[in-house]
Amino acid sequence: MESVEAVGGENSTVVNSREWVMSAYADQGLPTSDHLKLRTTRLSLHADSIPDGHVAVELLWISVDPYLRTRMTGHDDGLYFPQFALNEVITAFGVGRVIRSKHSKFSIGDIVVSPFFRFAEYCIAAPTFLRVVDPTAGIESPAYLSALGVPGFAAWVGIEVLGNPKAGSNVFISAAAGGVGMFAGQLAKLKGCRVVGSTGTDEKVKLLKEEFGYDEAFNYNKETDFDAALSKYFPNGIDLYLDNVGGKMLEAVLNHVNLHARIPVCGMISQYNQVWREREGVRNLLNLVGKEVRIEGYLVGSYLDRFDDFTKVMESYTKEGKLISKYKIFNGIESFIESLGSMFTSSNVGKVIIQVKP
Repeated sequence: MESVEAVGGENSTVVNSREWVMSAYADQGLPTSDHLKLRTTRLSLHADSIPDGHVAVELLWISVDPYLRTRMTGHDDGLYFPQFALNEVITAFGVGRVIRSKHSKFSIGDIVVSPFFRFAEYCIAAPTFLRVVDPTAGIESPAYLSALGVPGFAAWVGIEVLGNPKAGSNVFISAAAGGVGMFAGQLAKLKGCRVVGSTGTDEKVKLLKEEFGYDEAFNYNKETDFDAALSKYFPNGIDLYLDNVGGKMLEAVLNHVNLHARIPVCGMISQYNQVWREREGVRNLLNLVGKEVRIEGYLVGSYLDRFDDFTKVMESYTKEGKLISKYKIFNGIESFIESLGSMFTSSNVGKVIIQVKP
């Protein structure tokens, strides 16, 4: 790839940029190179090529999140956002550096964040949803895709807004070592709750208890009788369950909920690679009635009016060292398919991020 510097520095007018295109939908299984294509385009940075009010951005970090998978099935079955258009560049949350600007609020060199950057090495971006972050704030750039990004916001909405547990409440987090789960558990602990997490390896169990402060954790690949596991770890029942996986785990939880328990549903990653007719059903929904449980799915986009509140809280926690972050960094934009697939195994710890230029 030709960088800006390689083709003439700040006076360059053209760069080569690699970008990911949705070439075919993957209704089952994981997307492969049959579905996603990496192409190279030449992007003009000449002033006449950049619309008024827009900026040219060099992407530095790109977030890889489970919801991206739901936009690649070709089926609109009520999950997240509309499908990516075929033969078009996909989009993702990212952090970049402004290299050209035709907008008065953005200057060359600004570090900017957007949830809708093109999945590319360079792009032209509209100002909508684009915000400048302070590089002197003492917060590392990947944090804006993690604690201060979609995963942190999803955790904060689930725990603080929808769950709102009281001190002493029994809280269960599934996919607890993932991008959302690691913050959800820590936020619940900061509220004085007893927190238990499920995860896929013994290494992650140790991480949850020793670094993220979970009271207990279990490996769902070893303790495969979820009902027995929850009886063991929640002898007094579950008051709040942040659901990230759905399926059999949700069914087991419903056998252990307390009266007026709350279940914010952030995602159901165990179901994403199947068409809906093949997904696992939950057979004990009647427990929602008998225990007067409130179960509520949510999208963070519906809570953007709370984003400033979230940012203030999470920036403070981050600077004070009250939140610990873990990242799984993949190097180079070409690693996207590998990084996406990694989220559906037990191999990752923390937030999956691509460093565009290692």
